[in-house]
Amino acid sequence: MKYVLYYQSADDVMEKAPLHGAAHRAWWDGFLKDGSLLMIGPFANPKEGAMGVFKTREAAEAFVAGDPFVLNGVVKSWQIREWLEAIAN
Repeated sequence: MKYVLYYQSADDVMEKAPLHGAAHRAWWDGFLKDGSLLMIGPFANPKEGAMGVFKTREAAEAFVAGDPFVLNGVVKSWQIREWLEAIAN
């Protein structure tokens, strides 16, 4: 089982995201390095949000707790959902 973190973008995401993008990328780098973050990125239209896939719920929760995008209002709301992957390499 994996854990999908879904972010709903704030209405002013296009103005706020560039201000906090470097800090957001630096934050996710630690999760990538420890192997708990498998994938992350915005949808093609950033106003529609973004998602990340984590190995554990705890990692997803820790990510949200310190993410500069959450702390600085780039994200309006978020949720973590359990995901049962059907095909994996």
